Amino acid sequence: ALAQRYAALLVTKREPDGDAAEGREALYQEVDVHSLELVRPRSVGVEHVGLAALSWLGVSAILESIGLNGMQRAVAVGSIIARMAAPGSELSTWRWLKEKSALGELLDVDFEAVPLMRLYRVSDLLVRHRQDIEKALFARINDLFSLPATVTLYDLTNTYFEGEMSGNAKAAHGHSKEKRSDCPLVTLGLVLDGSGFVRRSRMFEGNISESVTLEGMLRGLDAPREAMVIMDRGIATEANIAWLVEHSYRYLVVSREQNRQFDESCAVEISSASGEGIRIQRVVNEAGKEVRLYCHSPQRQEKETAMTERFMARFEAGLARLAAGLEKPRSEKNRDKLQERIGRLKEKSHGIARHYKVELIMDDKGQKVVSLAWEKMPVDGTQLTHPGVYCLRTNEIEWDEATLWHTYTMLTDLEAVFRSLKSELGLRPVFHSKEERADGHLFITVLAYQAVQVL
Repeated sequence: ALAQRYAALLVTKREPDGDAAEGREALYQEVDVHSLELVRPRSVGVEHVGLAALSWLGVSAILESIGLNGMQRAVAVGSIIARMAAPGSELSTWRWLKEKSALGELLDVDFEAVPLMRLYRVSDLLVRHRQDIEKALFARINDLFSLPATVTLYDLTNTYFEGEMSGNAKAAHGHSKEKRSDCPLVTLGLVLDGSGFVRRSRMFEGNISESVTLEGMLRGLDAPREAMVIMDRGIATEANIAWLVEHSYRYLVVSREQNRQFDESCAVEISSASGEGIRIQRVVNEAGKEVRLYCHSPQRQEKETAMTERFMARFEAGLARLAAGLEKPRSEKNRDKLQERIGRLKEKSHGIARHYKVELIMDDKGQKVVSLAWEKMPVDGTQLTHPGVYCLRTNEIEWDEATLWHTYTMLTDLEAVFRSLKSELGLRPVFHSKEERADGHLFITVLAYQAVQVL
């Protein structure tokens, strides 16, 4: 392997100049194709594409401006393109650059002579200059595409670590969006523009509450006055909305209110990108400063109805088992014990129990329970009575229903961004025990996403 490497280096150095080769007379020889042997095969196509994207973004100049030397810039570019082409850990990136990619020849760098530690140290440098890189990168993107700066999307996701990660202060157990609550988590927050390009990223503790992150992410963003911020209900607290208004932002958010309502007679119908008919009722508050859009989606109704019916059937089956047990001579008939069992059923009912009136019927002496009865009593303004209904809030009172709804659906595109980061671009899992190295892994993935988004 070592001999093959040096032979390849000699061949590269002895390659004739292109102009000189053109002046030579063609020389043809017969070759037995069965005698050919493929040695050191390397990919080059995706590398060309990745280099083109990074060239358009001016990545090399940005890295030079923050003080990276030639080798450090090459390693940074290699890490980003590897994340685009063969996503994985820094160790797998190093192996890919050494053994499978021709990127070194395109950059005139011998990656086989680059130690793994250099990738880690370059990752550390990228994280330390994260804000400068993001600012310069988004400015370049804005120059390339002349993006309208009127919409800002904000959301968070988390990913998991492999191992305990006791040395990483951000690693914490919390609610895993990938259902990996057995592992420590780290949270990634992204601020994107309406076209899906990242304006700012930040890493948080794995158990951080979504609602407390907004101010820190948007402060100093240099967004235009009255830019619209779109965010999900987990972040759309009254305190965050008040902060947005105070700082002259417009907002478009999912309402956190629990009571559902919808007046079909006051609704208009619009079409989604898939052709689904969405019914929307527009309600302006008394002060005339906020609009609520009560939206009804048939597809959402079908999904929620199926869920509700499943939970109802499960709850009623549990009640039926308790009732059947009362007919057995040695079964539990103590009122308090049965109330406890009913309470456990209610805890597991996903909120369905509030739509039922459950009664324990006592014997004539009031000592033993003889039967159990229940009656379904739907609570108005809930998923049971208003399936498929949700509410959007905004202080943009000039836009019509269709414009507001289609603008909000940009947040759905952000969910696709998170899926791409986690799967196609190797965000998960994180193997690093050091906080800075874990942050570097996530940030390189964000940079790779920016390059892919350009393409």
